Amino acid sequence: MRDVDEISGDVLDIALRVHRDLGPGLLESVYETVLAAKLSALGYEVVRQRPVDIEFEGLRFEAAFRIDLLVDQRLLVEIKSVERLNAAHAKQLLTYLRLTRQPVGLLINFGGATLKEGVRRIVNDHRPSASPRLRVN
Repeated sequence: MRDVDEISGDVLDIALRVHRDLGPGLLESVYETVLAAKLSALGYEVVRQRPVDIEFEGLRFEAAFRIDLLVDQRLLVEIKSVERLNAAHAKQLLTYLRLTRQPVGLLINFGGATLKEGVRRIVNDHRPSASPRLRVN
């Protein structure tokens, strides 16, 4: 099984190439499709739009939300194509991580002029290995 940091690195490498070659401003679904195909070609198991059920106070809600990409059953990837990320985007992914009990997720915004300011690594009870400026908690 690959380390989550190795998976994250591969996702970011591909995301940078995709953003450079396709440019900003396409629909999220385009970036999701291309990113999933490229990761699959590297041998990763990639699930797109995975529905997630939640339970709350004894009630079960089927397909309460969908994960854009789940890579190797370990890394959640939330894709955006907006001018700028805001705090709500990071909170959304952190909530997804908590509800799925996954340790790490990547929030990637393809809408900006460069991808550098559009990437956030979100950590949920995971021993951080990334720089503090890349973590949200």
